[in-house]
Amino acid sequence: MTEFTLYALEGWGSTIVEAALATGGLDYKIETVDPRGEGQDRLLALNPLGQLPTLVLPDGRVMTESAAIVLHISELRPEAGLAPPADDPIRPEFLRWLIFLVAAVYPTFAVGDVPHKWIAGKKAQAELSRGAIERRCRNWRMVEAAAKGPWFLGERFSAIDLYIGAMTHWRPGRAWFEANCPKLHAIALKADAHPGPAKVWKRNFD
Repeated sequence: MTEFTLYALEGWGSTIVEAALATGGLDYKIETVDPRGEGQDRLLALNPLGQLPTLVLPDGRVMTESAAIVLHISELRPEAGLAPPADDPIRPEFLRWLIFLVAAVYPTFAVGDVPHKWIAGKKAQAELSRGAIERRCRNWRMVEAAAKGPWFLGERFSAIDLYIGAMTHWRPGRAWFEANCPKLHAIALKADAHPGPAKVWKRNFD
């Protein structure tokens, strides 16, 4: 096997890793799988959490967790600019906000989109979902405050911009970002036009 195999579903978090693979110019194929149903057994055999993204490396090893995968791709293809090098002064800031996105923003979807997995009762589930969305919006405003423009880190493109490009398609949606987080909205539009992941955005969001 000489290519990567990405287990993915259109519009899901696997989009971010697909965008990173494309930006890095790596050969990959997509195995479409729905963690909620069809193909679930195939996914669980590779990733006991049954989550996307799940990536099979060319040598057959499995990687999960989008930030880990993106960092791995950045090391394979440093010329793609997905991450500042280790000795770059901006590297700590990049790592901080990369992990903030996956540790503080992303989990609000895991809770808010499927509250029935966490709590019983329709009223309690509605309150949990509402609270998760409020927390998500608050956290996005923190990311907005840290964004420099025209990319998140300033003049330098990075994988953070791929996260913003994908995640702003999810609730609360692009219209909310335009009204409440204009810097992130502008970054998302700039990411839409980036030649590396252009086909990925089209496949996942058009």
